[in-house]
Amino acid sequence: MYYVLLIFFGILGALARYSIELTLPTTPFPLATLFINLLGCFLLAFVVRFLIWLPRLSSKMVTAIGTGFVGSFTTFSTFALESSLLSRTDFLIATSYMIASLIGGLLACVLGYRLSKMLLIRFKEVLRHDH
Repeated sequence: MYYVLLIFFGILGALARYSIELTLPTTPFPLATLFINLLGCFLLAFVVRFLIWLPRLSSKMVTAIGTGFVGSFTTFSTFALESSLLSRTDFLIATSYMIASLIGGLLACVLGYRLSKMLLIRFKEVLRHDH
């Protein structure tokens, strides 16, 4: 069953990535890949921190979401290829893309982790008041 979930979430992640790529404008700066990868960093940190604490979700389900959805949603290989190609034509854009990806990815992870922590605190408070 785990592999079925992994495939299912992988398909959803790939479709979400493709949909976002279609909606964002094509520019010399790889905005779509940057946006997708930053969102993926946020989502993975959020998933790892928040979803694992939900009582009805198993750790395998959380792993399937993280690996399947986020893994197929984001892409390091596209980042590397775009960085390599950009560095041949416009070193400044390539450098800003790489820095934005690295620093933005780390900040997105911190934000996802902190937001999940805040929601967990609220979730636990609601559970305490309901009992």
